[in-house]
Amino acid sequence: MTVTATELEGISAPSADIMLSFVLDGRVAEILVKEGDIVKKNQVLARLDDHTERIQLTQLKAQAGDTTQVKAAEANLFQKRADLKKVERAQSKGAATDWELQHTSLAVRIAELSLQASKFEHEQYQRRYRQAQSQLKRMQMVSPIEGRVEKTDIESGEAAKSLVAVIQVVKIDPLWIDVPVPLEQVRQLTPGNITRVSFPGTDAVEPAEGIIIHVSAVADAASDTLRVRVEVPNPDGRPAGERVFVRFMPAKALVNSKN
Repeated sequence: MTVTATELEGISAPSADIMLSFVLDGRVAEILVKEGDIVKKNQVLARLDDHTERIQLTQLKAQAGDTTQVKAAEANLFQKRADLKKVERAQSKGAATDWELQHTSLAVRIAELSLQASKFEHEQYQRRYRQAQSQLKRMQMVSPIEGRVEKTDIESGEAAKSLVAVIQVVKIDPLWIDVPVPLEQVRQLTPGNITRVSFPGTDAVEPAEGIIIHVSAVADAASDTLRVRVEVPNPDGRPAGERVFVRFMPAKALVNSKN
């Protein structure tokens, strides 16, 4: 097929191609997907052995939810304040000494500090519980996109190193096509322009409609071209990596065709 002045060749590529890794070292407990599986955004793909962490989380959950010490400290403070009022009334009648008043006032202050300490300790348990929850989530590998599992390079039982890519997820609907467009033609093109994309083996089929989503700001001096990215729907799931032909339709041409 001869490429005309308005029809250029490009290679289709996934609109997202992500290599995923664990963020912690550990032993892989379970791989929940296989190559070719369709996955949703935020779906768990794999997880490390988290048995110990789950036990710790259960303990911290119980401690974070236990308000017994706080309630006991509140009750003690309530009682000490009641005692202080009694001593104050007694002193006003000459039935209590200054020492007794000071001693009772000090008991109230100690009870107040005890309550503050109990609340602080309870808050620390809650903080540690939230940290444990976060740690448990970090032991899971989650897909950040909706797409297809292209490759898995690890199995259950293997040791996983942090930040070493082991699962590849790609998104092929839509596809992206980066086309090197001659500088004299690219001036007519802007993001939002409609294009026509012809895939291999579809000569008898109407070309797919694409749209320009990006025009590079830096030209390739060696070829006098500028990279133009086209996005095209791919509901049929055609593989990425095909050679395709893109017919560009500048906005001016579209206006003329409508008239």
